[in-house]
Amino acid sequence: MTATATEPPKPQTAPQRPASLPQDHRAEGLTGESSADEATARAAGMLPAELLQPGEIIVLLLKPSPWFVLLAPFRTLAAIVIATLIADTAGTYLAHGISRQNIFLIGAALVLLRVFWQFLEWLSRVYVLTDQRVIAVAGVLRVRVFETPLGNIQHTNLLFSLRERLFALGTVTFATAGTAVTEAYWLMLANPLEVHQKIVQTLKRYRR
Repeated sequence: MTATATEPPKPQTAPQRPASLPQDHRAEGLTGESSADEATARAAGMLPAELLQPGEIIVLLLKPSPWFVLLAPFRTLAAIVIATLIADTAGTYLAHGISRQNIFLIGAALVLLRVFWQFLEWLSRVYVLTDQRVIAVAGVLRVRVFETPLGNIQHTNLLFSLRERLFALGTVTFATAGTAVTEAYWLMLANPLEVHQKIVQTLKRYRR
């Protein structure tokens, strides 16, 4: 009776992941269909790399709706329009000799400047939910960064102002356990119900 020698099984090695930080980021999105490459590209263009930690998984990476550019400064824009109309009805010339045409040009310039500034505000705002933290970045000249671990989130609220309801938008607020007051706002989000549901689901998974 002869014994047949068998080769010992070769040890299997796990595939190596790249050491670079962006490759560790994945995004589920609202439908769970976003690819890792797409999430990495968006994160690289919207967030400073040092804000994210190695192995941190991006669950949501959002900006306000583009309607934010017009809706957020609505009162200021309305005041400029009203002031322009009042100046126009005051007569052809004012005390300083400004013609009606120039009055409308000044009003239009103020509106454009205000909208342009709000566009810069929109560009600066980034809202991030990871498997570990909530992050909100905002500010044009003076950048403000809010970040807190998921364990510090005491509760979230979903708010709908009149302007937001008209355009199917909503705002999510976050209150931390340390202060019990609202400390961060995700303003004028598209699909606010889906976004809030994803946040609640992530918090539940963290607390299990």
